[in-house]
Amino acid sequence: MRYLHGCYSVGDDALWGVNRKKKGAANTLAALTSIRAARPDGAPTYVILDNLSTHKGETIRRWARKNLVELCFTPTYASWADPIEAYFGRLRQFTVANSNHRNHTVQTRALHAYLRWRNMNARHPDVLAAQRKERARIPSEKGIRWSGRPALAA
Repeated sequence: MRYLHGCYSVGDDALWGVNRKKKGAANTLAALTSIRAARPDGAPTYVILDNLSTHKGETIRRWARKNLVELCFTPTYASWADPIEAYFGRLRQFTVANSNHRNHTVQTRALHAYLRWRNMNARHPDVLAAQRKERARIPSEKGIRWSGRPALAA
């Protein structure tokens, strides 16, 4: 069993990750550090995490405060609410589904090969901006908030 600590940069449309033997605060902190390093300008960074208890420890919260990282937790049992999951679903489909890797090293190489391929074939920034604008426009026209509930009429 392995766990991928996967990261997605919305601004750069880039994926990266590290395959780990286990989940834990130390590995989560290492992933957060790599996210912060990807944004060296010191601007605030928002990170979406699931509700795993090791993501909420005081060590991680203290590090986040010190490094201008805002931790945004998805609701319990609601991975569908994490917009990043869609990007890693494709990674699972192309590297894990119906695979029979000899060992974890081979599996990790396949994961990283997909990440390299995907980042080299990322969408053009203009297309990405147009897609974001369209996704934001549709719910707002229907009067729907992010929560899925209709906005109250004034």
